[in-house]
Amino acid sequence: MSKSVLVIAAHPDDEILGCGGTVARHVEAGDSVAVAILAEGITSRDRQRDRERRSDELSRLQQAARAANATLGVENVVLLGFPDNRMDTVALLDIVKTIEDLIERHRPDILYTHHGGDVNIDHRRIHDAVVTACRPAPESPQVTTLLFFEIASSTEWQTPSSAPPFAPNWYVDISATLDLKNLALEAYASEMRPWPHARSVEAVTHLARWRGTNVGVEAAEAFVLGRRITR
Repeated sequence: MSKSVLVIAAHPDDEILGCGGTVARHVEAGDSVAVAILAEGITSRDRQRDRERRSDELSRLQQAARAANATLGVENVVLLGFPDNRMDTVALLDIVKTIEDLIERHRPDILYTHHGGDVNIDHRRIHDAVVTACRPAPESPQVTTLLFFEIASSTEWQTPSSAPPFAPNWYVDISATLDLKNLALEAYASEMRPWPHARSVEAVTHLARWRGTNVGVEAAEAFVLGRRITR
């Protein structure tokens, strides 16, 4: 029986870094997958946010997001315009309401999003908003499986004493889809970095191989289970 899957990510490339191999598996299984990217990207590189100055780059980044997800077989991509690395300037309620609308629209059985301990403020802000939007009120659409992914160059860069550490307890075997994940990352060439940066294709591959060894498979993506409702 096919499932409805929603990925909520902060920036273009987070969705592939965090769960690209898992998304590819969902697509191959015939599940309905939607990806929502909430923040615009790029504008945090300037001291002052200037969307007009960065308009061409933002347009190319949106095109890259659609191309990357199309590589995985995802056509339903929602690109929003929250300020890049400035989501702490937005009322949490406004982010929650946006996510509630996404949940109402897509009615996901499974929702993937950021871990709450990441060093990136947008990741943490979205994590908090998703947890709020997914509160299990009887009158609300209920996400039955809520999973938090790790983002190379953010999750592991947080110091252990500053936030909850990423301690995975849910793994997905992506041995057959790791190459597809890496191919999708090629669309994000402007966001990737050369080895030995944590956000390089080599590092992403090493992480998948390491997560695979955690559970005895060739490659895996790791998650923290937020909630699972079995009916």
